[in-house]
Amino acid sequence: MPDEWIEVTADERFIKRERAKARELRKTPYFQALLRQGICHYCHRKFPVSELTLDHLVPVTRGGRSTRGNLVVCCRKCNQEKGMLTPAEQLLSQLGETPEK
Repeated sequence: MPDEWIEVTADERFIKRERAKARELRKTPYFQALLRQGICHYCHRKFPVSELTLDHLVPVTRGGRSTRGNLVVCCRKCNQEKGMLTPAEQLLSQLGETPEK
């Protein structure tokens, strides 16, 4: 992964707070329903609930917040592959390009 163009802007307190919010949002009826559907947002395959995570489209480490509009259900593999990238940056990295700073 081309780490040289990833800017990490959030502080540790912000990251901890937003991740705690995401854990609470996971328990809401909205996300419980999405988890029961079992469809990964990225690869569109079906998984058991135990293999699904919530992912921040704009990563918390990049200033993203734990809101319903910034969280998606995805499989662990896709979540790990995405890492600190936004979906657009992930697509560019798959194409072998890096975004301009």
